Amino acid sequence: MAIPKAELHLHIEGTLEPELAFHLADRNGITLPHADVQALRDAYSFTDLQSFLNLYYELMDVLRTEADFHDLAEAYLTRAATQGVRHAEIFFDPQAHTNRGVPLATVINGLSSALDTSLQRHNISTSLILCFLRDLPASEAMDTLHAARPHLHQINAVGLDSAEVGNPPEKFTEVFQAAADLGLHRVAHAGEEGPADYIWQALDLLGAERIDHGIRCLDDPALVTHLATTQTP
Repeated sequence: MAIPKAELHLHIEGTLEPELAFHLADRNGITLPHADVQALRDAYSFTDLQSFLNLYYELMDVLRTEADFHDLAEAYLTRAATQGVRHAEIFFDPQAHTNRGVPLATVINGLSSALDTSLQRHNISTSLILCFLRDLPASEAMDTLHAARPHLHQINAVGLDSAEVGNPPEKFTEVFQAAADLGLHRVAHAGEEGPADYIWQALDLLGAERIDHGIRCLDDPALVTHLATTQTP
């Protein structure tokens, strides 16, 4: 357990444990559609990506204030430290929050209030990756990037996640170029459920420096050779 580790693929909203979900729901006067903690824990039985995403987005409703996002990140860091994590690169989905009325500054400042001191308190260095929801229009992703400009000192990279099939990386070419112009690193979910071609698009059109998931690369031997040759994680 104590072997030093780097966690390079972590969706912070997905770390929300049932106990904390009920605590935040109570604090914010929200009624969850689950009878109790055990009932919610039992709901963590996924058959595919979409069944996970349904619960993932449902539970986000309890995240309303900076304190909520701070507590979410702090709970993760506390658990991660016991597992030997020494560096964590953390995804967050701003559109999933702004689209339900939570200001972007609330999300970023809440998360950062925990991450900024995690090295001193937990011996974990962190990076924050702003992810665009690929099943929403690219114009909304561009609006999100523009809204994030005052927070660039708190963000290290942009990413691309959520429902992949039917939402190719090429849809976000302009957004990722704009992010590159701002000096942000770029990563992208590709080849998780979508085809190997989505990985090529992420590399060639988005300039992705790392591919998240990427398991469908095995369908394309030339792509596997390319990833190995270029040492693309």
